[in-house]
Amino acid sequence: MDTSDYLKSHIRTVPDWPAPGVQFRDITPLLQDPKVFRVLIDTFVHRYMAPELRPTVVAGLDARGFIIGSVLAYELGVGFVPIRKKGKLPFTTVEETYELEYGSATVELHTDAVRAGDRVLLIDDLIATGGTMMAGCKLLEKLGAEVLEGAAIVDLPELGGSEKLRDSGLALFTLVDYAGH
Repeated sequence: MDTSDYLKSHIRTVPDWPAPGVQFRDITPLLQDPKVFRVLIDTFVHRYMAPELRPTVVAGLDARGFIIGSVLAYELGVGFVPIRKKGKLPFTTVEETYELEYGSATVELHTDAVRAGDRVLLIDDLIATGGTMMAGCKLLEKLGAEVLEGAAIVDLPELGGSEKLRDSGLALFTLVDYAGH
């Protein structure tokens, strides 16, 4: 079994959550089993050890991106910065608002989280409509950082987010694809 299939076999699908008709892809089982969690992190580590993709900072999107991103940053020997939902960071921030299916949301980043020229890996658990990752990318670029790549465990291509992100010029790397589901 290849890595993608192995990881996918440990992702739980929760039907009709948080709304009827939604097939929620729950990564919690990936984190609960130490062997599976190691395979997940090692897959990302091996990719981002390559000199052309090696970041100076990993940025994780609220909240599951914190789990993967902080462990990945530790393994790569680089810093980690959180991109949080509005109102959660205590210091001076920059913010970016993005559209959701029903309304909008805002994410924030400390103004001193990255410096001009930092090479950033932006990570989250899942790409759906792409709004959160796009907002995170814009925040990092506002501060002068270069976003090397957006990464996620799961891509839901039917929702158009990965295509929108790639069309914007952001390189993407995902491990599991739920196309046609």
